[in-house]
Amino acid sequence: MSAEDGRPYGAEAGGVRLAIRLTPRARRNALDGVVRAPDGRTALHLRVAAPPVEGAANAALIAFLADALGLRKSDIRIRSGETARLKVVVIAGDAEAIMARLAAWVAQAGG
Repeated sequence: MSAEDGRPYGAEAGGVRLAIRLTPRARRNALDGVVRAPDGRTALHLRVAAPPVEGAANAALIAFLADALGLRKSDIRIRSGETARLKVVVIAGDAEAIMARLAAWVAQAGG
């Protein structure tokens, strides 16, 4: 999970780091807002319809993020947590532009 300022994302060299809490086997793909862990770190709470079998949920996560943020799937990769609910995703590109898109998406979802 992420930053001291309460955002679940932050700039890093070459793009943005994003903390995610993923719930597979949901009715539909959705952003449920920002969640806070007991240690105070935050993450985006995302749901995907795909099951956590053979990487299907991770592939659905990447496709969902790419579609929601208007990015290419190849710009998004899971850095850590491939088999866990808590993941760190890295998005390659212009950090300012990506963080603006993330802020708008989170605000739209009411998070």
